[in-house]
Amino acid sequence: MAAKILIKRQWLEGQAGEIFSLLNKLRTTARNQQGYITGETLQEHNNPQKTLVIGTWEHIQNWFPWKKNTERRQREAMLEIHQEGPTEYGEYVSVSK
Repeated sequence: MAAKILIKRQWLEGQAGEIFSLLNKLRTTARNQQGYITGETLQEHNNPQKTLVIGTWEHIQNWFPWKKNTERRQREAMLEIHQEGPTEYGEYVSVSK
């Protein structure tokens, strides 16, 4: 069952270059993780300081080891320096009908 991970962040102004560089490094590393399918980064239309990263994984069980991964957590800590407030996570799974 596929899983979608929604990661919301709000950035301090003037930090875009560093932020997107770090996000790209995270995605590059995530591509090598078991079960990773794809990722997308979106900016809010009226507020470019708000971003939403949507990660798609084969199973939610594939996401959890990556969420706890030491390298990922180090990069997350580097991102948090540029944030207004904490990162928000939404973890969703496909519903079979």
